[in-house]
Amino acid sequence: MAVEKFETALKKLEDVVKKLEGGELSLEDSLKAFEEGVKYSAFCSKKLNEAERRVELLVKQRDGSLTTRPFEEEE
Repeated sequence: MAVEKFETALKKLEDVVKKLEGGELSLEDSLKAFEEGVKYSAFCSKKLNEAERRVELLVKQRDGSLTTRPFEEEE
């Protein structure tokens, strides 16, 4: 799987899901499509995790300067 962009992998995953939901595939083709979908799903999940780690929030200090801090999920 030579996918480099999240958006491309997500689109391909959506296409696989549509094929599977269509119910027109043979059992063997469904299994192949499912395996392909799992790969795209893992790729997208990895990219989202990487993006989350890179997100930083700019915080204005009392003196007016800006600093960064890691993104923290809201609970």
